[in-house]
Order: sequence, then structure tokens, then C-alpha cells
Amino acid sequence: MPAQPKQMLEQLLNHMGFQAEIEEHHLEDGLFLNVKTDESSRLIGRQGQTLSDLQYLLNRLLFQADTSAPKVTVDVGGYRAQAREAILLKAREGAEKVRKWGDIVELEPMNAFDRRVVHNALRDDPAVETSSVEVEGTSMKVILLRPKR
Repeated sequence: MPAQPKQMLEQLLNHMGFQAEIEEHHLEDGLFLNVKTDESSRLIGRQGQTLSDLQYLLNRLLFQADTSAPKVTVDVGGYRAQAREAILLKAREGAEKVRKWGDIVELEPMNAFDRRVVHNALRDDPAVETSSVEVEGTSMKVILLRPKR
């Protein structure tokens, strides 16, 4: 039986005590579920950690039920779009410093999803290369921006 991402997320949120409405949008590479709730800050958590954990848990449950289940991105009230724009702004500002001064710029520690956003945004930049470096004692990594050799 195929997994039902929207229904599974509704059940998860219900068990967690959240009243929410979920919008479902089909994407080329998966599914996007946008949660609307009066308690969005609790569901997003500090720096989006609760939201990331919820998305991870949902995807694990879906994969357990059906190995062909689509990858699901969960957002709450447009948080991911706003966070993505802020990350892209920092990446562009860092790249500009690299181009202008030739210095190495270190961005703050990020999770894998956010690092992928930065790497993709700057991959076609002819003057800047990106690399991820582990932050000791954490699961996070920083991105180093440096002039291309």
C-alpha cells in the first residue's frame, strides 16, 4: 500500500497536540507540505530545528511504509522560503568579499540542506569555489568560500 504523506503528517501533528491545516503541492522531485497553524513558532523551533526533525521523522516513516515514497519537504508558514533567502543573501555577500578582496570567507555552521543551497547557488560562479568543513564536536559543517585557483 502506498504511503500517504499528508495523512501521516496530520497524524503526527495530532499526536503532538497541534491543530493544523496542511496544503499539499506536488514537485518534480517530491512533495511539498505546508503546515498552517496558530502555533507555528513551537513547530518551527529554534533555528528551524524542530521543523527539520519533523521532516526527517516523516520521511523515515514514509520510507519504512513504502520504499518508493517521494521525498517530502515540510514547511510551516513559509519559514523555509524566508530562511533560504537569508542564506542566499549571506552566500552572495560572502562571494562578493571573495571576489573583491581575495580573502577566504567562512559562513556560519549549517545543516546539510542549507549547505546544499549555498553550494548550488555559487557552483556557476567563475571566481568563487565552495567547500564544507566539519565543526569539531557537532554534526554541523561550515562552508568556506575562496577564490578559484
